Amino acid sequence: MSQLILVRHGQSIWNLEKRFTGWVDVDLTAQGKLEACKSGELIKQLKIPLDHFFCSYQKRAINTLGLILNTINIKPNKINKAWQLNERHYGELTGLNKDEMKKIHGEKKIRQFRRSWDISPLPLSEKSPYHPKNIEAYKEIPRNKIPSTESLKDTFDRVIPFYLKNIYPLIKNKENVLIVAHGNSLRALCKNIFGISEKNIINFEIPTGNPLLIKFDNKLKTDKFFYLDKERSKNLMIKN
Repeated sequence: MSQLILVRHGQSIWNLEKRFTGWVDVDLTAQGKLEACKSGELIKQLKIPLDHFFCSYQKRAINTLGLILNTINIKPNKINKAWQLNERHYGELTGLNKDEMKKIHGEKKIRQFRRSWDISPLPLSEKSPYHPKNIEAYKEIPRNKIPSTESLKDTFDRVIPFYLKNIYPLIKNKENVLIVAHGNSLRALCKNIFGISEKNIINFEIPTGNPLLIKFDNKLKTDKFFYLDKERSKNLMIKN
């Protein structure tokens, strides 16, 4: 049996400000750091060996993973950072306040942008300082791979090939993996793992800083899955 732990980074500065963040490289709030440490404590209580560690290129995920590992008192030989695990790009909505956008576009439209499967906002101008091509953290990513906007489907199309090539073989080999990423990159991953339909993925949400433990049986089927912090858990029983 192998185990996969998924953690959405702790609260970020723009989470707190209710801004569309996407690929903008913002850091954690004080609460976000506490959430990361709490995640570490919860994972530590499992008393399972962790063999591999993955996170995105974004500092809110990198720092969450660092705080988790520090809490567990693990110093891994290698942390695998992958831009494919980055948050979904929110296009021209990037940096804007979600509540203000609801007033302008209506709550239904903003919910579509945030939760739907294949609807993406208009592209963000490459002249914007928020565009990934203008952010130092992404200088090593091939320019033709950097998006200007994405739907959840677009995010899925970069997350899942990376998962199947780099992470799934580890699970198949009965190794335990910890991934720290983002709300939408983890939604995409869970859609694949749990077989959530395009219709029902709109109702699937992942809380910040609450580890989701997924246990696979010997046939690589999901055996058990649950949030470690039950008080902050979200409903995982999505019917297709």
